[in-house]
Amino acid sequence: MLRTEWAAGLVSSTIANVNRGKDTPPFSVTDFTLHFTKTPTTTGPVTLDEAMRTWS
Repeated sequence: MLRTEWAAGLVSSTIANVNRGKDTPPFSVTDFTLHFTKTPTTTGPVTLDEAMRTWS
């Protein structure tokens, strides 16, 4: 499933970049995908309690 999500994001970003204005910053694939996001990496290991809080 993630391969098709990446492909759809690639097509969407290409179409958006072709039609964007001169002053608009370029779009990337991750702007159109749910599971591939631009999140910064953590600075250290995550504890089990911290991970469990994000599961809900």
